[in-house]
Amino acid sequence: MYGDTKRTNVTATQAIDQTRNHPLRTRIRFALILGALTAFAPLSIDMYLPALPALRNEFHSSESLVQLTLTACVVGLGVGQLIAGPLSDSLGRRRPLLVGLGIYALASLACAFAPSVPALIGLRLVQALAGSAGLVIARAVVRDLFSGKAMAKFFSMLMLVNGLAPILAPVLGGQLLRVTTWRGVFVVLTVVGVLLLATTVFTLPETLPHERRGAGKVSATLRTYLRLVTDRGLLSCVLVAGISFGALFTYVSSSSFVLQSGYHLSPQQFSFVFGANSIGIVLFGQLNGRLVGRFSPRALLGAGLGISAVAGLLLVLAVLFGAGLAVVLVPMWVSVSSVGMIMPNASTLALSDYPDSAGSASALLGFGQFLIGGVTAPIIGLGGANPLPMAGSICGFALIALLVYHTMVKPATR
Repeated sequence: MYGDTKRTNVTATQAIDQTRNHPLRTRIRFALILGALTAFAPLSIDMYLPALPALRNEFHSSESLVQLTLTACVVGLGVGQLIAGPLSDSLGRRRPLLVGLGIYALASLACAFAPSVPALIGLRLVQALAGSAGLVIARAVVRDLFSGKAMAKFFSMLMLVNGLAPILAPVLGGQLLRVTTWRGVFVVLTVVGVLLLATTVFTLPETLPHERRGAGKVSATLRTYLRLVTDRGLLSCVLVAGISFGALFTYVSSSSFVLQSGYHLSPQQFSFVFGANSIGIVLFGQLNGRLVGRFSPRALLGAGLGISAVAGLLLVLAVLFGAGLAVVLVPMWVSVSSVGMIMPNASTLALSDYPDSAGSASALLGFGQFLIGGVTAPIIGLGGANPLPMAGSICGFALIALLVYHTMVKPATR
C-alpha cells in the first residue's frame, strides 16, 4: 500500500513541491482534506451535545456523570496525540493516520450499542484515542509543507474548513434527534469515519521524506519530549492554547444544560445558537488570515487573547445582573469566536522551530488543550443549568491565558 522507501521519498517530495508551486488549487485541496481530519474533535464532541439531557434521562444519571463521556473523549483526544505524534515522526504521516481512522470507525459503531454510561465512557475513550491521529497528524502535515507567515495563513484557512464541523455537527445532531435517539448519532459518526478513511487512502500523499524521520525508539521519543517541554517558547504557547481551549470547552460542555434547561431552548434552537457561535470562529479565523501579512503571529495572538478576556468579563456581568438571553449571547459569541484568532497563531509559534519533530510538537500542543478541557467538564457540570459557573470559568480561563501571554510568550519569543 505504501510502496518502498524510494517511492515514499518521491511521493513526499512531490507533495511539498506541488503545494508550493500551485498554491491556489493544491492548497485548497490540502485544506479540505486536513480540515476534515481536524474535524474529529468537533464532530465527536459537538454532534451529540443536544442529546446529553436525553442521555441523562435514559440512564437516570447525573449531569456530572454524563459529562464524563465528554471528559473521556477529550482526554483520549489529548493522550492519543502523544502517541500518534511521535509515531508519525518515525513511520511517516500516512500509516498511523490510516490505522487511527479505522479504529475510530469501529469504536464509533460500538458506542451506538453502549448498555450504560460507564460503558459509553470507556468506548468514548477508545474512539478518541484513535481519532486523535487526525488532529495531530494534520497539524504536522501543515508544518511539513509550510513555515512562517505562510503556515499561519494556512492554519487560518483550516479554520474555514474546520469551522464547518462545529457549525454543522450540533445542527445535524439536533435534527437527528427528531428521527432517532443519541445512538443514531454514533452511527453517523461511524459513517464519517469510514468516509474519511477512504478519502485519506486515495487523496492524501506522504509528506514526510524518509531522510527526515526519527528513529522511533521509546528512548528517542522521551528525549524529544524532554527537549520540547524545556523550551520556554514552545511551553508558553502550549499553555496559552490549552488554557484558551479550557474556556472554549467550558462553553462546549455546559452550554447544552445552561441554554436548554436554564434558558429553555429546544434541542433544535440550541443547535442553531451553537452553530452561530461556530460561524464566529470561522469569521475570526479568516480575519486573522488577512491580518497575518501585516502583523506578526505573536501580536495577533495577543489581540485574540485580549478580545477573549474582555468578552469573558462582559459575559459575567450580563449573568450577574440578570440580563436576558439575547444580551448573554453577545459576549458569549465574541468569547467563542476569539478562538479563531488564538489557535492559528499559537500553533504557528509552537511549531515554527521544530520542522523535524513536528508530530511530537503538535502532540504536545494538542495534549495541553485537551487535558485542560477534560478536567474542566465534570467540574463545571456540577453547576447544572446555572449560567454563573460557566460564565465565571470562561472569564477566568481567558484572564489567565492573557496573563501567561504577557509573562511568558512575549519574553520567550523576543
